Amino acid sequence: MTAPLDQRTARNIVEGRHGDPFSVLGQHTLPDGSQCVRVFYPNVDRVEVLARDSGMLLAVLDPVEGAPGMYDGILPGIAGRYDYRLRLSRGNDSWEEEDAYAFGTVLGEIDEYLLGEGTHGQLWRALGAHLTSYAGTSGVHFAVWAPNAARVSVVGNFNEWDGRRHVMRRRGPTGIWEIFVPGVAEGALYKFELLDANGMLLPLKADPVGFGAELPPNTASVVRDLGQHWWMDNGWMATRWHKHRIDQPISIYEVHLESWRRVPEEDGRPLTYREHAEHLVRYAADMGFTHIELTPISEYPFGGSWGYQPVGLYAPTSRFGTPEDFRALVEAAHGAGLGLIIDWVPGHFPTDSHGLARFDGSALYEHSDPKEGYHPDWNTLVYNYGRTEVANFLIANARYWLEEFHIDGLRVDAVASMLYRDYSRKDGEWIPNQHGGRENLEAIAFLRHMNEQVYAAHPDIMTLAEESTAFPGVSAPTDTGGLGFGFKWNMGWMNDTLRYMGEDPINRKYHHDKMTFGLHYAFSENFVLPLSHDEVVHGKGSLLSRMPGDDWQKFANLRAYFGFMYGHPGKKLMFMGGEFGQWEEWNHNRSLDWHLLEQEPHKGMQRLVRDLNTLYRGTPALYQLDSKAEGFRWIDGGNAAESIFSWIRMGDEGEAPVLVVSNFTPVTRHGYRIGVPLSGHWDERLNTDAPLYGGSGQGNPGGVTATAESAHGCAFSIEITVPPLATVFFQLSGGE
Repeated sequence: MTAPLDQRTARNIVEGRHGDPFSVLGQHTLPDGSQCVRVFYPNVDRVEVLARDSGMLLAVLDPVEGAPGMYDGILPGIAGRYDYRLRLSRGNDSWEEEDAYAFGTVLGEIDEYLLGEGTHGQLWRALGAHLTSYAGTSGVHFAVWAPNAARVSVVGNFNEWDGRRHVMRRRGPTGIWEIFVPGVAEGALYKFELLDANGMLLPLKADPVGFGAELPPNTASVVRDLGQHWWMDNGWMATRWHKHRIDQPISIYEVHLESWRRVPEEDGRPLTYREHAEHLVRYAADMGFTHIELTPISEYPFGGSWGYQPVGLYAPTSRFGTPEDFRALVEAAHGAGLGLIIDWVPGHFPTDSHGLARFDGSALYEHSDPKEGYHPDWNTLVYNYGRTEVANFLIANARYWLEEFHIDGLRVDAVASMLYRDYSRKDGEWIPNQHGGRENLEAIAFLRHMNEQVYAAHPDIMTLAEESTAFPGVSAPTDTGGLGFGFKWNMGWMNDTLRYMGEDPINRKYHHDKMTFGLHYAFSENFVLPLSHDEVVHGKGSLLSRMPGDDWQKFANLRAYFGFMYGHPGKKLMFMGGEFGQWEEWNHNRSLDWHLLEQEPHKGMQRLVRDLNTLYRGTPALYQLDSKAEGFRWIDGGNAAESIFSWIRMGDEGEAPVLVVSNFTPVTRHGYRIGVPLSGHWDERLNTDAPLYGGSGQGNPGGVTATAESAHGCAFSIEITVPPLATVFFQLSGGE
């Protein structure tokens, strides 16, 4: 017999309301020095205590009166701590397992200190679910941050989802709860069950730092072993610093994995990570892109959000496989000479009940006031960037993708919405900052700190901001007052030029400035020119369908526009389908229309994009001085009457300059004289009107030689044929 257990304590254990079951369950020393074992196992008939090493029966535990499911008993002849295991019986069935309450803490003092301070750079190595061995016993260590909870339990398919079974241990003032559960293996499903500060039961929560998740619409976290992957991309990792410099060519293929390509023979399922590793990687490399950018792959419950409403920031979506499968995709990209960028979403998170919203019954990750913590555009919540633990959670997540998956870049979504407190809000719907202004000072500090942290840890990666305002210094260093991003999407260029291209050519002369205005600020940031997924959804139509004219003119317009883009200062980004002239607006629920490549106009468009990438990557004048004004010079940017634009691109000293001429009318201009800065022969390097691409074949085969006839302020000039609705590239091949 053991000392009587306080009935209130026993009742709280049975009802799952005891905040510290480690003080009751497991092995304990009674006042007389004897050793008692107490356990809680509902729905069993008999509990026996065995010696762990020999299996010898030590005791049969007695049911605790008035506490169904609780058993206790003395270990006769045992003095001090003893390694034991349990044998449980129900009817004719019996099995053995370890007692979770026989194990101590896992987190060390340094982890606890850094977690409490909000400065744990590798947060994911302390929190989440980790396969480990404790005192020779295999299992999983679970840890979660929930400072305002009265009780936290891990529940799963290993304990019948019973929140009374594995109540976790609270680690002092940090708000961290942890438990080692023996016998749990990879693939186990789990969630956290919490009581709020008032003892109210909350909806089951997925693990904020879980590494895997069930296939939607199911929402449990999945135990995944990140393990020690044997990476085979050392060559890429050793040299990628060079590929991310602002003076290098960067051409990004943006992809939504769920709809890039599907398998019609299998009910139209999307490709897996490993299938993408074969097909997508080979395709992007063949097309000449330097990088693939994936729309968010952190676990998201609603497919219609395209991943931009993530719940599991640390879990590669299970839609396409496991974390190890995703690593295979990254490794394949690197093996093909491609960088891999992911879209990262620290700007908001959804209100799904199993997610971060009021995680422990309080506004833990978000602001409590909806004027600060709610996004009206997306019906989502806003992170509290000023809370150190939240900032730590997010910044560590950025590092997680870089370190555990060798990701090469993070494109940060919706930065503009983070920078301003009044973003998409009316008067009275937002709270000014401490100075009375509209800037979100906490978010600004967070973004700067994030960039400082990730670049300090991995100076060879790049971060890119989707930012649409005139906020200064987005891609400037933080020590000069900037946000510290490597690059910024040029949303103004995209909006202006697409509006121009949507005009009938006869009216384009009235909108000429839309194509030239971007050069007024082109060198104020390190820009990427984005033709992203946002431009082919919500009724906008595809890029091709937005072009004016008959079918031939639509293709010609888009070819000319792509040429204009590749000749313009700034790195390049193209969303999937644009490269072969997708007719239909992008639909995330189905594959791209790959059958279109059976038709010559679409094949021609694809050839053009491939050749533009080849020209761009092989021509330093088109990328070396992207972010410097001395790399660009208008030849004639004011010919609105004929809708012709001409300019020179220059590289470092000794690199041959490139002349770019775009004609956005269907009129062929013969004998058109254009000034050039140097004498010599100017080779026609690429002509978007070439028959190979579906054009009319007008142009200047072999190129032209400059004469000492001044034009456009230049001492020399060339006389060329300017094809209709086309962009032509010339490069100096020799001079006097």
